[in-house]
Amino acid sequence: MKFNNILVSKNNNLATVTINRPKKLNALNKATIEELNEAFETLQDANDVKVILLTGSGDKAFVAGADISEFAHFSVDEGGFLARKGQEMLFNFIENLSTPVIAAVNGFALGGGLELAMACHFRIASNNAKMGLPEVSLGVIPGYGGTQRLPQLVGKGKAMELIMTAGMIPADEAKACGLVNYVVTPEELLPLAEKLAAKIMRNSPVAISSAIRAVNANFEDGVNGFDVEIEAFGKCFGTQDFNEGTTAFLEKRKPIFPGL
Repeated sequence: MKFNNILVSKNNNLATVTINRPKKLNALNKATIEELNEAFETLQDANDVKVILLTGSGDKAFVAGADISEFAHFSVDEGGFLARKGQEMLFNFIENLSTPVIAAVNGFALGGGLELAMACHFRIASNNAKMGLPEVSLGVIPGYGGTQRLPQLVGKGKAMELIMTAGMIPADEAKACGLVNYVVTPEELLPLAEKLAAKIMRNSPVAISSAIRAVNANFEDGVNGFDVEIEAFGKCFGTQDFNEGTTAFLEKRKPIFPGL
């Protein structure tokens, strides 16, 4: 896969997607969003990819925000279309991907950058990372799911504070409020991501996909997450992964999951 704004590599069932616009602090523009969508669609269908790692190039930014120059003169209708298309094409798409996606936040994750990280299944950060949703300082609100996902992760009160103050918080505070799972030095960030990916890859990809769907169901309006869990749990019994996992357990050996 060749792109202008991102880099994609694979190694031992781990795919790494790097947003590569260092001169723009990896800001999201229309072209980058479209390339990310194409990359994630391709990786989702790749049988040799079990985990996807998302990060930014350089040591200053994961994604420093959206490219404001692209929408500064939009109309009401254009603004609404921008948010809807972006959410459907990338942010909601990543959240509901059946392949686990880890965000490795290396530096600034602001505005659309933080929204992108929050769409991933979980986040780790370098200790120089800073996160925030500064949109109200521009006279707009987060439009790529920030007002919905941030309260889910940190609670309503903290989310309201972060959104209304338009401030940034350091990595340690982000960890304390549940926005990220781990904080390490910049040098340790990718090795930690790879270590976590290796742990994930030892488990059943079919079960992991079902677990992602069941967890996400709890946050969907009009959907009973418990019912989704029960149905997904039952379907696991008809998979080859379940047969291999239980057989390996009884035989006291490590399972080799076929992913079926």
